[in-house]
Amino acid sequence: MGQLHKQIAIVTERIIERSASLRSDYLRRLQEDFNSRPERGKLSCGNLAHGFAACGEQDKNSLRMVQAANIGIVTAYNDMLSAHQPYATYPDKIKQAMREMGCTAQVAGGVPAMCDGVTQGQDGMELSLLSRDIIAQATAVSLSHQMFDGVLALGICDKIVPGLLMGALSFGYLPTLFVPAGPMESGLPNKEKQRIRQLYAQGKVGRDELLKAESESYHSHGTCTFYGTANSNQVVLEALGLQLPGSSFVNPDNPLRDRLTKEAAYQVARITALGGDYRPIGKVVDERAIVNGTVALLASGGSTNHSMHLVAIARAAGILINWDDISDLSATVPLLAKVYPNGQADVNHFHAAGGTSCMFRQLLDAGYMHADAQTVWGESFSDFVQEPTLADSGDLVWKQSPTTPLDTEVLSTTEKPFSNEGGLRLLQGNLGRGVIKVSAVAEENQIVEAPAIVIDCQDRLEPLFKSGQLDKDCVVVVRYQGPKALGMPELHKLTPFLGSLQDRGFSVALVTDGRMSGASGKVPAAIHLVPEAANGGLLGKVKDGDIIRLNAITGELSFVGDMAELEARPTAPQPTAGQRGCGRELFAVNRHNISDAEQGASFLYVED
Repeated sequence: MGQLHKQIAIVTERIIERSASLRSDYLRRLQEDFNSRPERGKLSCGNLAHGFAACGEQDKNSLRMVQAANIGIVTAYNDMLSAHQPYATYPDKIKQAMREMGCTAQVAGGVPAMCDGVTQGQDGMELSLLSRDIIAQATAVSLSHQMFDGVLALGICDKIVPGLLMGALSFGYLPTLFVPAGPMESGLPNKEKQRIRQLYAQGKVGRDELLKAESESYHSHGTCTFYGTANSNQVVLEALGLQLPGSSFVNPDNPLRDRLTKEAAYQVARITALGGDYRPIGKVVDERAIVNGTVALLASGGSTNHSMHLVAIARAAGILINWDDISDLSATVPLLAKVYPNGQADVNHFHAAGGTSCMFRQLLDAGYMHADAQTVWGESFSDFVQEPTLADSGDLVWKQSPTTPLDTEVLSTTEKPFSNEGGLRLLQGNLGRGVIKVSAVAEENQIVEAPAIVIDCQDRLEPLFKSGQLDKDCVVVVRYQGPKALGMPELHKLTPFLGSLQDRGFSVALVTDGRMSGASGKVPAAIHLVPEAANGGLLGKVKDGDIIRLNAITGELSFVGDMAELEARPTAPQPTAGQRGCGRELFAVNRHNISDAEQGASFLYVED
């Protein structure tokens, strides 16, 4: 492995220094929780009897012995999410694997798991980001029975993995592995899906053609194959050392998938405090791991949602990171993957080209990742350059990943990267701070200076588009979409219209205090703007015709004009829509107490 890159070392060290007090307190609490936990041998007979009442005799006998590990399964299974539908059979498979180890497993609890694909552009999307912290709390409730020596987390998609991870970190003394289910087989190419969406937005094809294209794209169980937040989660989990290496993108029906699930069960049993290789999650997820996860996200062109999720995950482990850290890492780390929307390949192609293990090898050899970071498998992160295969006997065999990618159109090397920097950049100026994903934005489209068209609801863009009022250079400002205003829904409903305008030759950009996920594409989008309009941000004072400059190359986002005049304007009133209906009224207290996007958009840690 190569010597650690100087800039990676600098960023890591400043995170360590900034986090020293909070991290020390977290580790102290971890040890206190470990020391004071009510081990099964210390539980009252009534507690223990309740804990194994529903188990079979074999498992009851094992639980009575208390020397054998009992693993808590926290599952996000439901059969509406294509990515999570395969989890229906996982608990029984895990329990059988644990019995083979002389141990037991129980489903500790379930967490909610909503599908952003179903709620996209609908009222329910306003609950999506808020659900992450709910999932963290539900995970903590699941583990609060304290019957467990380790955790297996079953979750893949958008807010679900960060929530599960944050909840598990609140029980930092428990070893934890994440168990993926894999992506669906490749369907309609993503570029063709995008083309049909734009034709539909232009009125050139009907709903039948659109539904056919969407159904051919999302066609079976397994994770959606584009490189959005769900698949970014998988890369980040491996880089954090919390998932078996090379396991993320094995399809659900591949025999290797079942064998990897069994191996995850075996491994968590090996690393509990009952043995000699104890690896609590709170010590695995340290500053080095957080940097490794961020580097992997940037090198792969991953989801912008992680500019919030990584902040919140780190905070759950007593670590403080911010957008300056992510931006500085992005300026250093080369872009090595081209997966849609950053390219035409999907995650199945990425996996075939060498996948995570091959990408990590490139990054480790060039010193962009911490080889000595702790992990749940192997000696350290330096071992995560291996990939799993099945022998003819059915045994799991680990082999070294390819030293160079097998398809350099999809996965490249640090010597010949697709870009010399990662996919995310910090934008800042007199309107505030935000982020932009540039890995899919052509360089000629990365600077836009044009009059603003201001809307307070994404549904108002379509009428403007159809009436021709957008047929010009413009910066579309969509405000009152932040965490406090609406729970920060994703705004992909805007993408087909803005993409169509760009294709017509107009210079267009998006500026919003809302968010776009890893599916955001070719239109420059300044997102997650802080402070948000509902929290005193100047975006609430911008009006139609104001000149806005977005320069992704220099990192500038500015109002061009008389700042004194802008600041003297009254703030536009916040629309009343979005506070009630579809369950949204139940989350008013969450929105009221949520932090801003740069602080992780969390209502769990507002005291900081």
